[in-house]
Amino acid sequence: MIKDLWYKNAVIYSLHVGTYMDSNGDGIGDFEGLSRRLDYLQGLGVSCLWLMPFQKSPRKDDGYDISDYYQVDECFGTLGDFVDFTNQAKQRGIRVMIDLVVNHTSDQHPWFQEARRDPSSKYREFYVWSDKKPPHADEGMVFPGVQKSTWTRDPVANAYYFHRFYDFQPDLNTQNPAVLAEIRKVMGFWLELGVCGFRMDAMPFVIQTKGADVKSRERYTLLREFREFLQWRRGDAIVLAEANVEPKHNVQYFGDDGDRLQMMFNFWVNQRTFYSLATGDARPLAKALEQTREHPPTAQWAHFLRNHDELDLGRLTDAQREKVFAALGPERDMQLYGRGIRRRLAPMMRGDRRRLELAYSLMFTLPGTPVIRYGDELGMGDDLTLPERNCARTPMQWSTEPQAGFTRANKAILPVIEHGPYGYHKVNAADQRRDADSLLNWTERIMRMRKEVPEIGWGDFEVLETGNDGVLALRYDWRNNTVVVIHNLLGEAAEIQLRVGGPHGKQLINLLTQDHSQANGRGVHSVIMEPFGYHWYRAGGLGYLLDRSSE
Repeated sequence: MIKDLWYKNAVIYSLHVGTYMDSNGDGIGDFEGLSRRLDYLQGLGVSCLWLMPFQKSPRKDDGYDISDYYQVDECFGTLGDFVDFTNQAKQRGIRVMIDLVVNHTSDQHPWFQEARRDPSSKYREFYVWSDKKPPHADEGMVFPGVQKSTWTRDPVANAYYFHRFYDFQPDLNTQNPAVLAEIRKVMGFWLELGVCGFRMDAMPFVIQTKGADVKSRERYTLLREFREFLQWRRGDAIVLAEANVEPKHNVQYFGDDGDRLQMMFNFWVNQRTFYSLATGDARPLAKALEQTREHPPTAQWAHFLRNHDELDLGRLTDAQREKVFAALGPERDMQLYGRGIRRRLAPMMRGDRRRLELAYSLMFTLPGTPVIRYGDELGMGDDLTLPERNCARTPMQWSTEPQAGFTRANKAILPVIEHGPYGYHKVNAADQRRDADSLLNWTERIMRMRKEVPEIGWGDFEVLETGNDGVLALRYDWRNNTVVVIHNLLGEAAEIQLRVGGPHGKQLINLLTQDHSQANGRGVHSVIMEPFGYHWYRAGGLGYLLDRSSE
């Protein structure tokens, strides 16, 4: 069991090495460039970095098509550069978590190349084959509208192979003990080089049984095996799973006794967060929080707004999804795969600073650990002329220098956003650092405050009645301390009546402004919420607050 549950009160920052900072002028970000930006990340308040895939790859799918699990792709540097980076991060108190992509490999991986050439090779059983195309081959595509099938004929093997994703990403046969042994070797290798754990890609597919004539089912016992191996090799290492599943399956992923996964992304809450932001109705979000409340004490939800993929709305009803589309991504080229929006957050919020602050304040105060994506601290935008998900994966905008200060080259790995309201001349880190009222400095303050309010990461929560469907109030209790956070999802002011209760609930001290609240004789607070306003309160008098700060 992990004694130091560091992930309970962490702030996770996700980035792609290739689009963050280029040090050698080849137009591609690298580990040396990332190392140079660690002071920036430390100053921002990041406690854990999550890196997109950087291993050797043909890079047809942004590195999620890995051809060698044990090598850094040469465009990003060397293994030595990676180790130097993890050491520098450790010196600054920043942990490093990396993507573990083991549902599939690239079709250029030596395992697959040997498997297709030699039916008697042990690697043949590393993948999933069929002599004939299965009748259900046109079902279950991850990328509908772009992907044609989940079974593709290989002319060399003279057989069909299974691929849940693109046809150049053949699925690994995780029912094969030899494949699981290789996965453990990969995990052990990177743990030795300094990582604190793994964000496991496509977790439900990893643990599914696969085959042309095999009924698909989840082998949840694999999750415990992964965890036991991690904790044997490094006691505080974790798995953060990408698993977009219904709440009824959560206990299977976390384990009844917390003996499986430590963390999961809360896609269920994420989708209803955007529904509530789009409609101004907090009730679906409050319900989703209740639906995902139950988890073991050592487990934790990871909450996010946007990630490197599209905003997946597949778990909403058709009517709900259409409302989010209409409000946040109404044009056809803003949508993707019939289920999601491929925009960054700032354009979805129409660049409205009030709505952006509301969204991030809400995310940072949901029950769990916040995950922020590179560039969102600046309000970076997207380039809808780029295909599929690449539109929201453009290089980090550091300054007004050419190529946004990302590279000295004339051409970057992806085009830098140059024109419009989100061009790098208007949105960049250098300018915002000098502006005390910038979104960057606001984000730094909110991240610092989040880490000073451990009740959100550790405590129990309660949804408080506000009398207004557009205002969400949450109360957190931990170690006899109480915190209350209130968010107005409406574009108009609202006055709410709030009963906090508890021994310290009569006085609320605002942690972000000088706006405090004293309950009336009936123990009710009257709180005025500005349009898209947000308040973070600690319950108790000012003396209580000062006493607590010295703990």
